[in-house]
Amino acid sequence: MEITINKEYVLQKAKELLEFNSPSGFCFEIMDKISAWVKEFGYAFETMNKGCGIITIPGKSNNKVIGLSAHVDTLGAMVRSITDNGTLKFTLIGGPIVPTLDSEYCRIRTRDGKIYTGTFLSTSPAAHVFEDSSSKKRDTQNMEIRIDEVVKSKKDVEDIGIAVGDFVFIDPKTTITESGFVKSRFIDDKGSVACLISLLEIMSRQNIVPEYTTKILISTYEEVGHGASYIPEDITEMIAVDMGCIGDDLSCTEYDVSICAKDSGGPYDYNMTTRLINLAKENNINFAVDIYPMYGSDVVAALRGGNNIRGALIGPGVHASHGMERTHYNALENTIKLLYLYLTK
Repeated sequence: MEITINKEYVLQKAKELLEFNSPSGFCFEIMDKISAWVKEFGYAFETMNKGCGIITIPGKSNNKVIGLSAHVDTLGAMVRSITDNGTLKFTLIGGPIVPTLDSEYCRIRTRDGKIYTGTFLSTSPAAHVFEDSSSKKRDTQNMEIRIDEVVKSKKDVEDIGIAVGDFVFIDPKTTITESGFVKSRFIDDKGSVACLISLLEIMSRQNIVPEYTTKILISTYEEVGHGASYIPEDITEMIAVDMGCIGDDLSCTEYDVSICAKDSGGPYDYNMTTRLINLAKENNINFAVDIYPMYGSDVVAALRGGNNIRGALIGPGVHASHGMERTHYNALENTIKLLYLYLTK
């Protein structure tokens, strides 16, 4: 059966996910949204103790269980300390490219749910005042968050309820262009989550049953290294669906589905990777095979967690990872098509 992909649905779900704040450790709200979407399709959704979600799609056979994984957690920050003059020092969640945060808007969420806005800035932010305004290193030691409230001291900040350990949400600045580009922070990996949600929508709408029972893991701690360290015991093979890298010595573009043969955790399963390559070739899907030099996926976390699985890694090509990222609808579509073929052929 040929699948019919609803482009508008894919892009709308990508936009909704990208605009929803969910740094590692603060994913319970977005998981409620994903759970509601999944239940509309008629599939079972289970929440694990650590906050990850498991979606089960019954297959024609239970001889093996295929796992798919994508992470909904993103990079972010937390309040590290409050300065005497009423600004915030911050600690990073994951590995954002810190210089790209300079002058970015953010939101600070207190433990009781209050939201305050602010801006990441260098501690030498004014060209008319500081000789090193353009040359000062942009790192966590030389940057701070200016709060959009009348606060002039540490006590003023504490009095409005902001405290050490509060989450800081970075403005994703999500934009979808008429030419099909998705521009935003955190396409890694919400672009892939949108692919999986769209795959569920297609299978539900067209009454498609996969060859084997399939379990989709939406992980919540991938950016800090242990997203899929625990997975359901019956999963025998797993594909991590995560961003494809673009850059020096790599062939992937923003229009391709990337198939990773090896990353920092070592080679992926030879037979699974070969099957993915052959499916892409045989079905005229634009793809690239690459080696990722500085990368780890949910499959790596699962293997290091002791899970007895075979694993592979694919995903839409994403430019400028951990900065102001960009992909194209074609990459999302090619990823959805390859996943569909893997589950049904």
